[in-house]
Amino acid sequence: MRTINYRDIIKNTDKILLFIPLVFAVISIVMIGSTSYTDHFQFTRDVIIQAISYIIGAVLIFFVMLIDYELFADIPKLLYIMCIAAQFLVYTPLGIEQYGSRAWINLGFTTVQPCEFVKIMFILFYAKYLADHTYDLDNFKGLVKTVAVAMPIVGIIGIEDLGNALVLLFVIIIMIFAAGVDIRLYLKCAAASFAMLPIIYFLLKPHQRTRIDAFLHPNDVNLAGNYQVWNSKVAIGSGGFNGKGLFMGTQKSLDYLPVAKSDFIFSVIGEELGFIGGFLTIGVYVLFLYKIIRLGENAKNLFGMLVVVGFGAMFFFQVFENIGMTMGVMPVTGITLPFVSSGGTSIIANMISLGLVLNVGSRSKVINF
Repeated sequence: MRTINYRDIIKNTDKILLFIPLVFAVISIVMIGSTSYTDHFQFTRDVIIQAISYIIGAVLIFFVMLIDYELFADIPKLLYIMCIAAQFLVYTPLGIEQYGSRAWINLGFTTVQPCEFVKIMFILFYAKYLADHTYDLDNFKGLVKTVAVAMPIVGIIGIEDLGNALVLLFVIIIMIFAAGVDIRLYLKCAAASFAMLPIIYFLLKPHQRTRIDAFLHPNDVNLAGNYQVWNSKVAIGSGGFNGKGLFMGTQKSLDYLPVAKSDFIFSVIGEELGFIGGFLTIGVYVLFLYKIIRLGENAKNLFGMLVVVGFGAMFFFQVFENIGMTMGVMPVTGITLPFVSSGGTSIIANMISLGLVLNVGSRSKVINF
């Protein structure tokens, strides 16, 4: 039986990566407060929930770090079943519809988006699957099987939540690449998948197709989503180099930016803090992702490396997609900006994900067992 030296785990934890969420917490709480600012800063329900979520998340980070991540490699089938079961909760009486999608469950005192936790369980499951099936990655049949095993989860999520389905698809692509797939085979399959996009488009729900249409025709403000993106670009552009000043944004105060506290929080940053604020925010994300990449490179085994790569890919795509959609270079999907957008479920899930990344990193160094 292994005896864990908790002091060594904490000692070997990447302190910079552990500190970065505190920076995000300050940015998040201040900017969410700004969206409801009048003549003074208000501790609205959203601000309070965000702060409480960060506190809960901080506790969970340390709790997750104390659990040997390799224990999750022993329960891949359970993780797979839990992914599907959790997502089906939205179709029970607990499920509710928000923002046009039935992707939340109502717990009475709050709402929860199961998909945020499904992404965590999926990455742990898929990392184990890939680590055990590397021999499938050098032949077409094996690669199809490797992708197919993930599709039920992606498909169930995609029925209501196209954005998070895209997140998982990106995670799958990156994790398979990191697992050592044959590059020529990989590129051939990528080309075939690209050719199937028109078919996939017609399988989408009408409101999902509308978002794609809006992205392809950015000047048509009558298409759903383009009006928000247009005002988002106005907000970011009007911020200039220095910004209008903290709490001084007009686009969000005049309600031109829908869901400014969540989907378009970066637009608020751009308008009030300007290019400097946006650049520094992106800079923190670059440092965050760089530290994750470094931990993945130094993981002690393939399973650990794939876990880190999976979460790194998840964070990267969400940051890129969210900031990209506020600038009109990515379609509007409802994906939030990790650690900054308002949302208790998202914050807690992101903190757990970071805890697992730190878990792998701390156990990749010499620890006495």
